[in-house]
Amino acid sequence: MSTRTSALDALVFGVDVQSGDVRGDSPSYALVVFDGEVRERDVVSHRKLMRLVDSEEPDLVATDNMYELAADKDSLVHLLRGFPAETKLVQVTGAERPEPLSRVAKRHGVPYGKPAMEEAEAAARLAARNVGEEVSAFTNETEVKVARGRSTGKGGWSQDRYTRRIHGHVKNEARNVKSKLDDAGLDYEMDATEKYGGYSNAVFTVEARESEIPLSGHRAGDTRVEIEPVRRDGIEFRSLARRRDRVFVGIDPGTTTAVALVDLDGRVLDVLSTRTADTAAINEWIIERGRPVLVAADVEPMPQTVDAYRRTFDAAGWQPESDLPVDEKQHRTRETGYGNDHERDALAAALFAYDAHEERIAKATRRTPRDLDRGDVVARVVAGEHVDAVIRDLSEDDDSEEDDHEHEERELTEEEQRIRDLETQVGRLQSHVDDLEAIIEERDARIEELEGELSEARREERQEARERREVTKLEWENNRLEEERDEQRERAEALAGKLERLKELWKLDHSNFEDVDDGSLVAVKPVEQFTVDAIEEADAEFGLSKGDVVYIRDASGAGKRTAEKLADARPRVVLLDGRTSDIAEDVLYDRDVPFGPADDVSIREIDELAIADDSAVSAVEADYRERYEERERQEREQRLDSIISEHRADSE
Repeated sequence: MSTRTSALDALVFGVDVQSGDVRGDSPSYALVVFDGEVRERDVVSHRKLMRLVDSEEPDLVATDNMYELAADKDSLVHLLRGFPAETKLVQVTGAERPEPLSRVAKRHGVPYGKPAMEEAEAAARLAARNVGEEVSAFTNETEVKVARGRSTGKGGWSQDRYTRRIHGHVKNEARNVKSKLDDAGLDYEMDATEKYGGYSNAVFTVEARESEIPLSGHRAGDTRVEIEPVRRDGIEFRSLARRRDRVFVGIDPGTTTAVALVDLDGRVLDVLSTRTADTAAINEWIIERGRPVLVAADVEPMPQTVDAYRRTFDAAGWQPESDLPVDEKQHRTRETGYGNDHERDALAAALFAYDAHEERIAKATRRTPRDLDRGDVVARVVAGEHVDAVIRDLSEDDDSEEDDHEHEERELTEEEQRIRDLETQVGRLQSHVDDLEAIIEERDARIEELEGELSEARREERQEARERREVTKLEWENNRLEEERDEQRERAEALAGKLERLKELWKLDHSNFEDVDDGSLVAVKPVEQFTVDAIEEADAEFGLSKGDVVYIRDASGAGKRTAEKLADARPRVVLLDGRTSDIAEDVLYDRDVPFGPADDVSIREIDELAIADDSAVSAVEADYRERYEERERQEREQRLDSIISEHRADSE
């Protein structure tokens, strides 16, 4: 951005074709040098014009058509590439669709004539007033390329050493470039192509203009350095007037003063915070960037310092009804960038001021004719004037200027009068349309508000429905828990009765299931079936251990594994209800586990517990011992008979 506080401080070259054509014979140009007043007029060739631009380094080169200086886009890019870093090419008649120079000059009150020299002067004066579009073909980035300065050739041991040396030199030069960019504090991206011995090339994309880079292009021995600005995809136009557009200014005074600028469309243009700049420096900073139409504060009443700035620019003032809360300022500035709380407060003041005048600005914009400056209309509307009165006043001023220029009035024809009447009628109808559109906007806003309320009501209704469902669910859960509680109480009462009955039947120590006080009874541990699962279930429920009396309620179906499982517990005796398998009996005999029929013992059961007379259990044990000894005797006789038989067979 330019550092000058006024366009009149700039050196401007106004240029227009005098004769010839840039696409054909060498053209000559009318040149006007302007720096607040016309300093020089001359007719020069294209080559001399470029030499003057290079030597004088004007701020602006102004023309009504950029293609009067270049034949096509490529030539235009080449032209801009040859301009000094601070020199800008300006097309004063607009961007892609330029207006006639005469119309632009008339609108801005600049003298205009048909001769080329007068057109050049009009272009210079318009550019000096920041009228027109800057023509740009390059971005604000610059590409620095470090590459080989010689060809590496082909093959061979000597050639390999030569290539390695060149790549090493390229790498060293790239390091030098990187060091200088780092020392200058510039941001960049580096893309290096590694090759045998070092780099074949390295490209630095630097976020700075070519004039800001502390390097120069050169070629030395094995390396070369090339510096080129990064081209845009096409030609870009940037308005000069944006630096001097009408703006809203927000100021937060104090030890650190912050200033924020917002344009007439609500866009943030720039923000400043400083502890050292005085009032004059801040005024200059504001003047460089725009023309204030309103100065705002974020507190009530407006501080005297802010009011002093307002009076300096003869601008309208704005202050909130009460000090803006911090959370509202944070919310309003959430999509903008700021560096500290002072800049945030200045931004909030400017944005809230814009919000307060947004509807009036929009209405003024809609009603402003194309031949009037929108900024001038908005400035007076923000100051409190009615938009129709402002437009009428400015239009009358334009009419009077035209009348003065023509020096005489003539009577309108019937057709011209009819046209004027129709234009007046169209104006009234357009005003009525604007009013109707405003009504529609208000109704749309009301509809949007009601839709919001409806949405909120629906949301609350859904919330209440969810709460009702949750209450119902909790009620169901409460009923279920109450039923479960009642069942548990009934079960507890049943268990208490069972406990009392057990106490009446026999007296057992609570920690030893087998002991009985008088010694005439013995505890019996029942097992439902003679299966592995039933044995494991009984063991898990009340434990099966050495010396227990085990009662098998259903002895059928036992196998070897089942009998071994029971024998592992080493019970005192096993009482079997029913006939068991021979395999199971063999296992019990082999493991010397006493067993016998349960019918021989009177067993009294209460639920899963049982007791029996100890003498009856002992009788079962005695009977088992007799069977066991008889079985042993028979087995010995069988073994003896077998030995005798085998001996006789061997003798024969």
